[in-house]
Amino acid sequence: MSEPEWKPTACILCECNCGIEAEVGDGRRLMRIRGDRRHPSSKGYTCEKALRLDHYQHARDRLTTPLRRRGDGTFEAIDWDTAIREVAARLSKVQATFGGESIFYYGGGGQGNHLPGAYSTATRRTLGSRYRSSALAQEKTGEFWVSDRMMGTSTRADFEHCDVALFLGKNPWHSHSIPRARVTLKEISKDPARTLIVVDPRRTETAELADIHLQVRPGTDAFLLAAILAILVEEDLVDHTFMDAHTEGREPVLAVLRAIPIADTCARTGIEESLVRRAARAIGGAKALSSFEDLGVQMNKSSTLVSYLHRLLISLTGSLGKKGSHYVPTTLVSLIGGASKHKSPVVGARIVSGLVPCNVIADEILTDHPKRYRAMIVEAANPAHSLADSPRFREALRALDTVVVIDVAMSETARLADYVLPAATQFEKAEATFFNFDFPENAFHLRPRLFPPPAGVLPEAEIHARLAEALGAITQEDLAPLREAARSGFAHYAQVFLARVLPDPRLSAQAPVLLYRTLDLPEPLREGAVLLGIALKAVMESPQSLARAGFGGSPLEAAEALFTAMLERSSGVVFAIDEWSGVLGRIATPDRKIHLALPDLLSELEALVRDAEAPKDKAFPFVLSAGERRSFTANTIMRDPAWRKKDAEGALRVSVEDANALGLVTGGRARVTTKRASAIVTVEVTGSMQRGHVSLPNGLGLRYPSERDERGERGERGEDTDSVAGVAPNELTSSEDRDPHVGTPWHKHVAARVERVDP
Repeated sequence: MSEPEWKPTACILCECNCGIEAEVGDGRRLMRIRGDRRHPSSKGYTCEKALRLDHYQHARDRLTTPLRRRGDGTFEAIDWDTAIREVAARLSKVQATFGGESIFYYGGGGQGNHLPGAYSTATRRTLGSRYRSSALAQEKTGEFWVSDRMMGTSTRADFEHCDVALFLGKNPWHSHSIPRARVTLKEISKDPARTLIVVDPRRTETAELADIHLQVRPGTDAFLLAAILAILVEEDLVDHTFMDAHTEGREPVLAVLRAIPIADTCARTGIEESLVRRAARAIGGAKALSSFEDLGVQMNKSSTLVSYLHRLLISLTGSLGKKGSHYVPTTLVSLIGGASKHKSPVVGARIVSGLVPCNVIADEILTDHPKRYRAMIVEAANPAHSLADSPRFREALRALDTVVVIDVAMSETARLADYVLPAATQFEKAEATFFNFDFPENAFHLRPRLFPPPAGVLPEAEIHARLAEALGAITQEDLAPLREAARSGFAHYAQVFLARVLPDPRLSAQAPVLLYRTLDLPEPLREGAVLLGIALKAVMESPQSLARAGFGGSPLEAAEALFTAMLERSSGVVFAIDEWSGVLGRIATPDRKIHLALPDLLSELEALVRDAEAPKDKAFPFVLSAGERRSFTANTIMRDPAWRKKDAEGALRVSVEDANALGLVTGGRARVTTKRASAIVTVEVTGSMQRGHVSLPNGLGLRYPSERDERGERGERGEDTDSVAGVAPNELTSSEDRDPHVGTPWHKHVAARVERVDP
């Protein structure tokens, strides 16, 4: 038996993907975990969530063989050759009958699992699959659409050096998203020369640290931002010099803001005007403002308008292009994209960043229409649990001709599939993330696998390579010259690849699989082959940034050096170094200016502050936030409920005032009812909630085996062997409650009724 060994890897529970070290032994377990001090971004930082990642690595619902659904709805194990052959045949039949556009793709990677999305493009292109979506379309597409229209790009913020920090619907104490989140929050909070402002209806852990907590009434964030902007204009706290030099269309914006009735607008938020003015003056007087919007506003009413007002706030205060403010990072893969010319084929929904809105997918399937989706490939995702109105989405999955799920565990979505293909965990293959947004130094981390996959399990790269071969997309004749070139090193290989593959549409469509099949990489790094193509693209797009990080020379020399560094530096590599002086040059609109006036959103703002408040439905007097981040909630790859040290049932948080009125007590039970469904929940009475607002956490309500049942079948006597901890929030949400522009759901603003349940 070998001695345990510490190996570098990364946390996979939020977008930061902090570098960690795991102590591994013969038992294939993550025995202990600590922060990796060599990681260029996290520098040894980690939170408590990463310390229990072995619950992900060793789960009872782990898949270890391909599964095929029987006629009676149960599953049977099949071998990989049969699985690949039959999946290829089923999808080819759908393509031949209804066209490749009827094959929908969902997923492509979780928080630290992005390489599958790259390899899946080969399968999708072979089949002609055009439409896709992912969790980003539940959250970020409003921000993407607005950013693209205003700036042609997206921004992040330098919280480490700001003097005013603003968080909108964001609790980074638990949701992170900024480097070393808790350390940075404490530093800002303790410094009397710095101001921390938090906009949130709940008194969160971050709000507890804040100098100013703007505790808005749920769903009134747009009113609050409108009031702040109006105060900035009224008190002349805007940066005229910045606007003169870098913006276009300010007069229509200023005219609308001057007409906003500040007192009335503040009243709609439930916050005293004096406190709103205090916050506005802090923002307007900042030397360097950093701000961040997140799901609390992006999954809420007026979400796209809030994203627009947020960018107006950045622009009117000149908070871009100086240390401590906002910047445009150098990225390896761009996530942002505006609305394409294409709409979803059935309901005509706007497609942003290539993503169909999640809330219309069921409509696209269930509507009787010749262009409806007929098949779905789901990879590293669980939409039957994570998307709004889970019962209807399950109905949509059952209506499809073919559903193929590629995943680690027997998820709620996998249980509805025709074929389930077992994938390697994130610690059984080389993996990476493209959430690389740091500045001025930006880092990338290719993580070598810690263990080989168990028998019967394949990494997604291998699954897609086999599908491409079974579909006839690549042949041995295609592979032979590339394999020969690889024997002469990366530089020669890259030259041959560029000459043979990129000019040929058939081969270029299979570029990820060709790289995977022909680059002779060490086995623990094999799935990183696709990064050679990404390195080539990066040096062409950002040569100066990469050269400052040490990757200079000719494009081929720089790409080879970067690719080699990715492979060799197991704790991550700084791939780009930027300068503040170059940030404003990255505004990517045609005239290189920030476009302030978006007429449709300005009209929406005018209507918002003009129109009377709609009366509340007396049948549903509460606002439910469905999916709050807490100490032991994360994305649903953490399926084992034993990983949670506290709040195992995911209690409904209720204000003291509402608890007294309803007769609720901590540990008691209540019924939460929405227009979709009801659920019985455990209660937590807390002073952090305001009256009329309740919340449930994300990541609960998952089916998990009480005993080993890897095929998703029942026990010997037919009994259900699964347990369910907590409430699945999307049993309560509605797909039609969504943003009118980009379709993001209103998970944080669900009309609800709460009633006591007697013991």
